[in-house]
Amino acid sequence: MTQQTPLVTPQHTTASPVPVAKSYPNGNPDAPMNPPGARNTDSCLPLHPTAPVEHIYTTEGPAPGDIAFRWIHGSQCAATNKDPRIQILTYNDDTFILRENPCIHWEAPFTYLLFGNHGALLINAGATPEPEYYPLRATVDKLITRWCQSRNRPNLSLTIVLTSAEHRAQNQALGQFNGLSGTARPNTHILLTPPSTIDLGGRVLDILPTPGTHKDGLTLYDRYTQLLFTGDLLYPGRIQIANDRDYLRSLTTLTQWSDHHPVKWVMGGHVRQMFIPGRCYPRFANFRPFEHTLELEPTVLEEARSHAEKIIGQPQVVFRADFILLNRVGPDEQGYRTSAEFPPIDVPYWLP
Repeated sequence: MTQQTPLVTPQHTTASPVPVAKSYPNGNPDAPMNPPGARNTDSCLPLHPTAPVEHIYTTEGPAPGDIAFRWIHGSQCAATNKDPRIQILTYNDDTFILRENPCIHWEAPFTYLLFGNHGALLINAGATPEPEYYPLRATVDKLITRWCQSRNRPNLSLTIVLTSAEHRAQNQALGQFNGLSGTARPNTHILLTPPSTIDLGGRVLDILPTPGTHKDGLTLYDRYTQLLFTGDLLYPGRIQIANDRDYLRSLTTLTQWSDHHPVKWVMGGHVRQMFIPGRCYPRFANFRPFEHTLELEPTVLEEARSHAEKIIGQPQVVFRADFILLNRVGPDEQGYRTSAEFPPIDVPYWLP
């Protein structure tokens, strides 16, 4: 019998002293390879640093990062798909976005791996438990090893937090880390009751309870990139509301939060919306060639809140350009139709 990793709160949950914010977004502008006007990222540091690199995660404005390419979108025949089982996007040197191949699981969830000077954080754990199909732990281990080599660090502790522990599309690969699917990963902490903040070593994330789609829902805010990780609460797709009053309260919380904390993008746990306003792919579809972007503008928070307020207690579907709300109706109710508010754009014949 394998020994499970203790499910304990890590020691780095108290925020470190905040350094003075710099006008540059990342890296060390005093390094010889960072002349004025350079991007000033840690990629410009020497390939083999002689001492551990201490990065400054307090900046004026969000750290740089972009999502400038198309996500893997599955195949009409999943068995013939040859895309990577996990697609990796380097958002910046300390932030990685991972997507599960839609042909491995139709939910195709996103997970996020964030680095600080003294720890790494994995947000969510995907929809597939078997490492031979979904090698999440092996992928995370390789990214941590590469990051540590570039910063001259022997290793980092890994913390895992779920935007909802009851959501099966975001918790299935936990067994790869806690010993249920092999040997437990050392120096790993799975947060069942997350604190209000997590400090990864200069990089601090705030954790906000946001029930509504799930009773244990959480949203995380990264002060460094100013990304808001909302899981199932708000993403480009059909959002199944479980408790409409909780859902409204959670969106109100996030809207008020964004009034005092700048949000660059809202980052959900999935993409099911099409690029066509008000249209979604059906459930169980593992071929989605014309998807909406993952990142949503922060104005979507108030848009979702205002529409959620109007449907309290009502069985109703609300079609919006970037999401669809389903309140007190089944997950497929009107899910493939759209609203007269949006133009009737034709789609290729193989789409619903």
